[in-house]
Amino acid sequence: MALIKKPVTGMKDIMPEEMEIRDYAISIIKKTYAEFGFQSIETPCVEDIRNLTSKQGGDNEKLIFKILKRGEKLRLAEAKEEADLVDGGLRYDLTVPLVRYYANHANELPAPFKALQMGNVWRADRPQKGRYRQFMQCDIDIIGEAGNLAEIELILATTTTLGRIGFKDFQIRINDRKILSAMAAWSGFSEDQFDEVFIILDKMDKIGLEGVEKELTESGFSEEAARRYTGLFRDLEEKGYSLSWLAETLGDSIAPGVIPGLMEIMESVEETKTADFQIIFDPTIVRGMSYYTGTIFEIKMPALGISCGGGGRYDKMVGRFTGRDVPACGFSIGFERIILLLMESGFRIPGSPAKKAFLIEKNMPADRLRDVIRQAQAEREKGSVVLIAKMNKNKKFQKQQLQEKGFEEFVEFYRNPIQK
Repeated sequence: MALIKKPVTGMKDIMPEEMEIRDYAISIIKKTYAEFGFQSIETPCVEDIRNLTSKQGGDNEKLIFKILKRGEKLRLAEAKEEADLVDGGLRYDLTVPLVRYYANHANELPAPFKALQMGNVWRADRPQKGRYRQFMQCDIDIIGEAGNLAEIELILATTTTLGRIGFKDFQIRINDRKILSAMAAWSGFSEDQFDEVFIILDKMDKIGLEGVEKELTESGFSEEAARRYTGLFRDLEEKGYSLSWLAETLGDSIAPGVIPGLMEIMESVEETKTADFQIIFDPTIVRGMSYYTGTIFEIKMPALGISCGGGGRYDKMVGRFTGRDVPACGFSIGFERIILLLMESGFRIPGSPAKKAFLIEKNMPADRLRDVIRQAQAEREKGSVVLIAKMNKNKKFQKQQLQEKGFEEFVEFYRNPIQK
């Protein structure tokens, strides 16, 4: 049987050029988040299947890579349903593992706990450009802080990091699940209809407001509620997305502190930011994960027409593990998408050391080879990157390949001490 050279569908091999950029981005991320007081943690890639299928992960729960029981526990002949065969799964995000981690170690952790977690996750999704079945996520979370300080710190830490990597002119678009619910209730939808309404609203950027109204009515919702709902969005746009106007309009449909709280977050971020970005209220931001309970936000790159990260508050999730709710809020950078953007832009790592190639003639005498190595070591001590390699017959092609890898200087060594 012939072995297969290509990686499994939806997964990829990472070439050295990309790894350099990935390592650089990771170093900036870790350094910046540490400055904001976040502590690195790590969780296993495998979680109990009961945690992964607890109806907190939205559609991601349909994309789990499930793991068969092992040894004597795997009884194929006796199995009647999937639960008889499966007891674990590869994590589809880092939030469920973090909450399980916190529930298990809460007594050993500071309060509030500021966590940084980077690691691969797996989803049995349909592969496409920039979307893989195995990909790295980069999350920061604050557990135990109920106030707006959590959102402010998360947004500032994330945007500072993106700025240091080299991004600018991006947006943080922010909303609140309570505002979404209040707008739906004001329009005449019942609470048990909210999730379906939000799923349709989430298509706004693709089908427009008229498309949302049409799909709501075609889905069986009241025409009056659909018209009132989309009319509220039109009026809000005319008012320049004024949160003050929205608070006055919604009245008793929304809790008193929700909109002032969102305004405080936005004003605090705007006045203290160090990166080049805008923070914008966007009432159409939904975020698909069902565990969000309050503030939600996304990173948008308007010039490129894409999103590359998001997050929000999930105050009820810890309680699923412990029986006691603990406030929690998190922000995830779309690491793979950021790396793709850097690669496509021809990004070069700033301040990279000089890269030199020492090309040596084949069958170099041992004493002469040691002399070349000593010279390379001296250059490395000065901070240069030095590659020692034997010359190929086609030196021109060899140098061309090395130049593509960032090598700028070439020194040739022959059997005798004469260098060319």
